[in-house]
Amino acid sequence: MVKFGTGGWRAVIGDGFTKENIQLLAQGMVDKMKSEGAADQGIIMGYDRRFLSKEAMQWAAMVFAAAHIKVYLINKSSPTPLVMFYVMRHNFPYGMMVTASHNPAIYNGIKVFTAGGRDADEAQTREIEAYIEAIKTGEVSEVEYEVGKQEGYIEEIYPLNEYLDNIIASVDMHAIREAGLKVALDPMYGVSETSLKMILMTARCEVATIHDRHDTLFGGKLPAPTAATLHSLQNYVVEKNFDIGIATDGDADRIGVIDDKGNFLHPNDILVLLYYYLVKFKGWSGPVVRNIATTHMLDKVAETFGEACYEVPVGFKHISAKMKETGAIIGGESSGGLTVQGHINGKDGIYAAALLVEMLAVTGKKLSQIMEGIRKECGSIHMEERDYKFTQKEKEEMQKILMEDKLFPELPEEIDHVSYLDGSKIYFKNGGWVIARFSGTEPLLRIFCEMPDKDRAEEICGIYEAFLGLKR
Repeated sequence: MVKFGTGGWRAVIGDGFTKENIQLLAQGMVDKMKSEGAADQGIIMGYDRRFLSKEAMQWAAMVFAAAHIKVYLINKSSPTPLVMFYVMRHNFPYGMMVTASHNPAIYNGIKVFTAGGRDADEAQTREIEAYIEAIKTGEVSEVEYEVGKQEGYIEEIYPLNEYLDNIIASVDMHAIREAGLKVALDPMYGVSETSLKMILMTARCEVATIHDRHDTLFGGKLPAPTAATLHSLQNYVVEKNFDIGIATDGDADRIGVIDDKGNFLHPNDILVLLYYYLVKFKGWSGPVVRNIATTHMLDKVAETFGEACYEVPVGFKHISAKMKETGAIIGGESSGGLTVQGHINGKDGIYAAALLVEMLAVTGKKLSQIMEGIRKECGSIHMEERDYKFTQKEKEEMQKILMEDKLFPELPEEIDHVSYLDGSKIYFKNGGWVIARFSGTEPLLRIFCEMPDKDRAEEICGIYEAFLGLKR
């Protein structure tokens, strides 16, 4: 059965991710669109470089075509933000992207986007699940792919230039051209290389790329731009004396960055850098939005500028909704996704990369210098992150302890308050915090702790580990 998490529907290929389930999801979308009177408006779909992604898109398209719903298919592997942009720009009621984002290579999945190019929220995904559950055996219809094309219900398109032109118009290309920057790219065998190279080479940057071939196993690594996966990019930046190294996850909605000294910049740092840049150097004004497991350094920066920082549950749909509500200029999460006011209503690693390069050009400073200046002005804090696998029984036990009994260990800091907005988050009076929550995209328990110093953050994570009987 198809069940949505915080980042769409994801399942192991050949287990849950099958032609039958893909077409069930498509039929559920068909029924939903017809009931809403949105069938005549059509739908757009894209796919990434994962195993079976293109085939899955076509299998879904065959169901839409059978229902006489026009489906526009992006006919080359493309970034997820391109689909979101196209839904927004051309007023589609829905869009779909075949991807499992940064999950391991054995996974694939589908993200659903709603009007405005937003991630489908919980109400929408529950409705889709309800439509799927109501489908009776034999009710899923399909036509042959070529027949769907001949009848005009399947149309292949490639709107990459429209998306790239929008980004190019949004950044200071003149400043970048004048700066003569050297940029190293690591698309992690994913879909970002063409887009990033076009933007950066148009801006006269010197660009070099690693890990650019099509590999459905992602080089044997997780296609997530983290400190553990970007050692090759770090070495490349240092050895070749590049100004910045930029990596994106499998579908290019998340970003990872290596600074001029070869240091991995945590996604928290990237958010802080860009918010600081937008206000301090571009003269923007407005609040910032972060999820509940993202750095409170954003709160410090916002306070410095007399602005507010809003906290929401994990799931980018919550960030984009809060940004719209509050007029925030940037929003993001500690896993590497962010968006900026005036662009699309979801994560975009390609736009974030272009904005970071603009920041280097406009400020005339190295990344390491800008980050050091922010820490001097606003202070610094350390985050410790830990992930734990579990059995179903262990999950049920921990769920009861954390969310039903609402228990937590005795901690060496004075507690201000506790929130159960998303997991169990304890706020300390010294400004630090710790959260334990279950991932909505992977079978993991995650513990994040942010404190003024590294040792204390590690200590508190260790206390939580012992309390829950966890092993890494």
